[in-house]
Amino acid sequence: MAYWLFKSEPEAFSWDDLAAKGAAGEEWDGVRNYQARNNMRSMKTGDRGFFYHSVKEKRIVGILEVCAEAHPDSTTDDPRWECVDVRALKAVRSAVTLDEIKAHPGLQDMALLKQSRLSVVPVSEDEWRIICDLADMT
Repeated sequence: MAYWLFKSEPEAFSWDDLAAKGAAGEEWDGVRNYQARNNMRSMKTGDRGFFYHSVKEKRIVGILEVCAEAHPDSTTDDPRWECVDVRALKAVRSAVTLDEIKAHPGLQDMALLKQSRLSVVPVSEDEWRIICDLADMT
């Protein structure tokens, strides 16, 4: 299993919006960055991800699961763009802020910090464990 971080502006699509979709989940559509698209192309069903509210909140608020592998993005006719489907698994007990992530010595190399503009980035197994601990999810 691989781990990921998915960023969304809560005003556009929030954790609550994803949770409301239930087991069917939702396309992670609208991504127009090649590296983020390539990250989604490498995802497998069952991979886990953090749901990160960007812009104003800047915090991890939930854990999601990839429920469909890469397929054409339904929001465009351009065949270059693909997306995965994801579904909400559970909200974190304690949101993990960007400031907490920046301050933690074990998270200094996290892709969220190094590639802050990407909407979909990988998370290492060690980073996943650290953030789950910070989120009180162990």
